[in-house]
Amino acid sequence: MFSSPAFAQAAGAAPSGGGFAAFSGFVPIILMVVIFYFLLIRPQQARAKQHKQMLEALKKGDAVVTGGGLIGRVIRVDGDEVEIELAPNTRVRAVKGTLTDVRAAGKPAND
Repeated sequence: MFSSPAFAQAAGAAPSGGGFAAFSGFVPIILMVVIFYFLLIRPQQARAKQHKQMLEALKKGDAVVTGGGLIGRVIRVDGDEVEIELAPNTRVRAVKGTLTDVRAAGKPAND
């Protein structure tokens, strides 16, 4: 009616897994990293590269929008700074990195 202790111990032993069994626990984590790379990291890097190219091509006469929402025309580009005319006789200096949009010289700033 009762099983012997030796028989109960032999039945509880689990076979040790090796090779792929140890690696299979990391497969979901690796897939998540790959998905995050393609959905989040790559698009962000592409946007940063596009923004950098946009700022490098900045020239006098371009219509710009600052991070604070000010819209004006570039009067002077000096290294990392630009001078922007917001209205007649109203000029401000801004750091290039704060510009969020640059439009060509012929386009109106209110599009």
